[in-house]
Amino acid sequence: MVRIIGWFYLLGVVLVTQAFAAPPERIISLAPNMTEILYALGLEEKIVGVTSYCDMPPAAKEKPKVGGMSNPSLEAVVSLRPDLVVLTTDGNRPEFDVRLHSLGIATHVFRARQISDLPTGIRDLGPVLGVTAAADDLASRIEGTVAQFRGAAHREAPQKTALFIVWPEPAIVAGPGTAIDDALQLLGWRNAAGDVETEYPKYSVEEILHRSPHVILIGKGHPNMREISAGLLKKLEGLEAVREDRIYFTGDALYRLGPRVVEGIEELSRFLKQN
Repeated sequence: MVRIIGWFYLLGVVLVTQAFAAPPERIISLAPNMTEILYALGLEEKIVGVTSYCDMPPAAKEKPKVGGMSNPSLEAVVSLRPDLVVLTTDGNRPEFDVRLHSLGIATHVFRARQISDLPTGIRDLGPVLGVTAAADDLASRIEGTVAQFRGAAHREAPQKTALFIVWPEPAIVAGPGTAIDDALQLLGWRNAAGDVETEYPKYSVEEILHRSPHVILIGKGHPNMREISAGLLKKLEGLEAVREDRIYFTGDALYRLGPRVVEGIEELSRFLKQN
């Protein structure tokens, strides 16, 4: 594959632009959400390597592994002879991108970090991967779902608060800048942890009691999450949300900014509509 690389310098940061004479035939994904997007675009046969965290769709588990997101093996990446390595600004170190370029390996950095950015990020991938039509279609479907729920939220009652617990012991919750926070706002709800400075802050039992969310959502990031969460919920028995059983266990679709965010928004909507 022929590639043309242009180098630009802005505020001391190296920015790289690439033009491809032909679509890449050997692609490595360095993030789980990127792997899901590549599969959704019908490129599964061109994926020659993924991270150890790339487990969706299930077929991705069978792809050769190159290590984690923050610490992929450069040797493993090079050995797979990729035409293109796909990275993100949310999880991959920028210096790894620079190292790949120093070896003449082309990359594409996916810059979307919020749900509103996702369609544009996917469309930008289209020409790079040679699947412009498929990328436009996927982006349009996501935009349609987002618009549908945003319109419904404007017709709902005043905001209530919800707290999304990513892990119960110690309690780690979803804060601002996450797809979960985006989804709650999209559905007309207020994130009980939306006013902090970090994306995934640790909350004490006292802090959760103080914030007194109307609904508690717990992500099923572990097969035994109900059992793992029992201790925390016992300590939160003073909350009306716990006493009235406004506790909902959700899937992990919103943990990754990819095509399954639509499922995640729809699932949250079903739970929140009960309140």
